[in-house]
Amino acid sequence: MPAPAPASVARSAADPDQPEPPPAPTHQAVVDLLGLVAYGELLAFERMAADARLAPDLTRRAVLSEMAAAEITNYRRLADRLTELGIAPEEAMSPFVAALRSYHDSTEPKDWLEALTKAYVGDGIADDFFREMAAFLGEPDRRLVLDVLHSSRYDEFAAEEIRRAIAADPKVANRLSMWARRLVGEGLSQAVRVAGERSALAALTGVGRDGQSGVPDLFKRLTAAHTARMSAVGLNN
Repeated sequence: MPAPAPASVARSAADPDQPEPPPAPTHQAVVDLLGLVAYGELLAFERMAADARLAPDLTRRAVLSEMAAAEITNYRRLADRLTELGIAPEEAMSPFVAALRSYHDSTEPKDWLEALTKAYVGDGIADDFFREMAAFLGEPDRRLVLDVLHSSRYDEFAAEEIRRAIAADPKVANRLSMWARRLVGEGLSQAVRVAGERSALAALTGVGRDGQSGVPDLFKRLTAAHTARMSAVGLNN
């Protein structure tokens, strides 16, 4: 009796046009993604705590301070998971320090509205990117990454503040639109840098329908989501 065909051969025979599913992520890919998100959360805490001082009143300052507290809680969850995987959080985060610091140093907001736009646009596209890569993880890591992404409450708060400012002074839209374009350009530049340095992490960008690199499709989805986010608050691409 002949041996059964391997599962991959059986799939190809049943549907030769169906691409092979992507391989399971390596241990290093999981560690890299958790380390990247963890360092992002740590920086988000630092940034929000500092940006809270730009708030025009105590109510807004309190909201941003509460959100900063949530970021450090998220960092702790990621750090604990890395420890479970046998990796010191500092070791997992260290490869991403230079790129993320460079992004934040080159996009320091000058006022409250720039700080909110950075959070709404910059954090938004980063979250979209992490969400795409998390789709290739197994549990519990997939759920952990999705859980620590910025809450809709923060998006709604930032979006409403931006809309209110534009309604009061329509010229604000041009200034913030230019700022948003700079944020995205700097962010994508550093993303390319990280992907070039960390091949295991780059593998989490997935595969396209033709079985080849999924990067072009990924960037199309990220761009579409970014365009919708900008339009939702009255900003131009």
